[in-house]
Amino acid sequence: MKSFLKLTYIELKLQLREPVAVFFTLAFPVMVMVLFGFIFGNEAEELLGGYGQVDRSVPGYIGMVVGTMGLLSIPTKLANYRDLGILRRLRATPLGSGPVLWSQVAAQVLMTAAGILFLFIAGLAIFDLRIPSGNLAIVPAILLGAFSFFAVGFVLAGVMPSARTAQAVGMAVFYPMLFLSGAAMPRYIMPELVQQVAGFLPLTHVVILVEDLWLKGAWNFVSAAVLAVVLMLGLVVSRFTFRWE
Repeated sequence: MKSFLKLTYIELKLQLREPVAVFFTLAFPVMVMVLFGFIFGNEAEELLGGYGQVDRSVPGYIGMVVGTMGLLSIPTKLANYRDLGILRRLRATPLGSGPVLWSQVAAQVLMTAAGILFLFIAGLAIFDLRIPSGNLAIVPAILLGAFSFFAVGFVLAGVMPSARTAQAVGMAVFYPMLFLSGAAMPRYIMPELVQQVAGFLPLTHVVILVEDLWLKGAWNFVSAAVLAVVLMLGLVVSRFTFRWE
């Protein structure tokens, strides 16, 4: 346990020294929220169920943080570690593979939590964000979405031949999902056909799952099931594709 905690602490420090990772995880979602918040405001509207535009958009920004960590951070970092021989050397230590991989997951969970916390702080300070009270189910919902995308990230890290390729493919997968899923802009302003296509994207189900708990206090079991399937498939595939060298 001590080795795992030490490794997690080191991974977290390394993550915070990466300007690109820090920007896209901690700063970019806040910047998007502030930009659209100043454009549309956050006055409660009857048409929005008594919420403001920022209130309704925060679940999407949470999805943005989750997608960034799963599709950009994890595959790029692990593929880079493999390119540099770091994974091979860590595996050869008495630590074993379990603590090494789980420390990666723990560091990403902490970075995801920090990104969401920054959203809440900025939302409360600037837009008087309405955070649902008494509904802690949003925590396991976010964790389900995060672990699903982390599993996909491990798959990408395993099958991509280099860190640069992993980064390019991660971006090619992430950015279309970012704009179609409702993570960057509301789905209801999109044409019906686009919304139907977006329904096949995993990030859409992260947004819907968090959104329904945030706004209605209810689980969307379809989205939860989709993410559970993505998680299981990701774990099974990464079990056979992940490479240490």
